[in-house]
Amino acid sequence: MKKMIYGLFFGDSITYGEYDGVFGGWVDILKRYALQKYNEGEGNELILFNLGIGGETTESLVKRIPHEMAARNSAEGNVVFIGYGANDLAIKNGIQMVNPENFKTNILTAIQHAKQYSKDIYLISILPFSKKVDGVVVASGKLRTNEEVVIYNQILKDIATENSLIYIDFYSAFLQDKEIVLSADGVHPNERGYGMMAEIAIPIIEKYLEF
Repeated sequence: MKKMIYGLFFGDSITYGEYDGVFGGWVDILKRYALQKYNEGEGNELILFNLGIGGETTESLVKRIPHEMAARNSAEGNVVFIGYGANDLAIKNGIQMVNPENFKTNILTAIQHAKQYSKDIYLISILPFSKKVDGVVVASGKLRTNEEVVIYNQILKDIATENSLIYIDFYSAFLQDKEIVLSADGVHPNERGYGMMAEIAIPIIEKYLEF
């Protein structure tokens, strides 16, 4: 029997797909892929919701996730993806937007909300930054460092291990070629980077397409 499964992607502008004028970002690529498979009659109907908001931190995530999950859940199964940190770790006017301790608390809170609707929860790594913005105050007034990315990603990895969740490691995939797969702003992927993310994520969503 075919099922209708919902995939909910929570995150910031990298989830939203900012700076990708070609594909609309990695979640949109996955959305089209899932629809194509369904139209070919090859599996379950997997409906993907891109719930990424530019500039968002985990502070906002914990406020909206209960409402978003309640509004969009399938009785036949839900898959939740949580991708945060690039804004949380940023320093603005000398203050870190969300410090590591609060970041951990917020992610754990979000997981508790997600668990009410889903047993399949994925934590997404933060991407490395280009060397031109690493430790530099950019136009938005934010300062980010790759050193902090490593610290926050470790928090995500530890949470995934301790809660039997799956950690999607986009960070390692980007690390070597980051200057090629990041856009001109040094923070967001370009079309090639988003394409790489989708390639890594396709085998994950494949599991839910099979019946």
